[in-house]
Amino acid sequence: MDRFALRDRTDRLDAETQYEDIVRILSTQEFPWDIEQALSFALFRTYAVPSIGVLLHQTGEFTQRTQKRYDDTVLILDTILEHGMHSPEGKGAFRRMNQMHGAYDISNDDMRYVLSTFVVTPVRWVAEFGWRPFTPHERAAWTRNYREVGRHMGIRDIPETYDAFETYLDDYEARHFAFDERSRAVADATLELLTTFPPTHLAPRKLVHLFARTLMEDALLDAFHYERPSALSRKVFRSALQLRGKFVRYFLSPRQEPYFGRSRPNVRSYPQGYQVEHLGTFPKGCPVHAVSPVKDAEVPGRKAQGSSGT
Repeated sequence: MDRFALRDRTDRLDAETQYEDIVRILSTQEFPWDIEQALSFALFRTYAVPSIGVLLHQTGEFTQRTQKRYDDTVLILDTILEHGMHSPEGKGAFRRMNQMHGAYDISNDDMRYVLSTFVVTPVRWVAEFGWRPFTPHERAAWTRNYREVGRHMGIRDIPETYDAFETYLDDYEARHFAFDERSRAVADATLELLTTFPPTHLAPRKLVHLFARTLMEDALLDAFHYERPSALSRKVFRSALQLRGKFVRYFLSPRQEPYFGRSRPNVRSYPQGYQVEHLGTFPKGCPVHAVSPVKDAEVPGRKAQGSSGT
């Protein structure tokens, strides 16, 4: 199969009406590994905003049940990606996500910032480490897709273009990145989880931590009070990722079948299958609603399917 066959396919799709198809191809066939890494770092950098990191620490989910919290996030988003936002399964996944978010007092600005990390971080990662960057057409579809995700989450005043998302993200981080020991605890727990993922579980923990830090900007490192890696370390690890991109370009054929998150070895909490309506957290008490999610008609949740285990 021609290395550029999938790019040619996305070019033939309409970025305004077939954006979900384009994002599905990019995420599960063209750049599955790159986008998985990028989205993991997208979530990681949100911890450096204390209003987000402290809330995550207070729930205990990211420090006491890190693997499950990681898996639940992957599987909920995976359901939306696989079945589509307007499918019964996709609506059920949005409902589960909005129920969790609605139980906490989360500002619209923070929600919009988290959304912006999902738009910008994968585009930047693929441009630096992927075997090719997104085309302008793909970037437009990626942005359109997450604008629609944001609408389903009830986020207000969503940026309209990729450039606007990028500006919002950079400005928000410049104003809000700050140290808090509780945010640091969430970041530490996430890094520890990273050391258990194959193939990094075969490497020394200190080396895995160093590798992760070489991928973080100084502002992010400073927000966690992490030691800045040397210029040599950055060069070595970033060059290794860029060499991987070249290997993929010249020696591997594109995936012919989609590779969804539930099949990945990092997702390990549900070897017997899962139901989307049972994923995530179920906080007790009266919820404090900071946003008003889009209300869809009640639909059946996803039935247990497929092993997402080791």
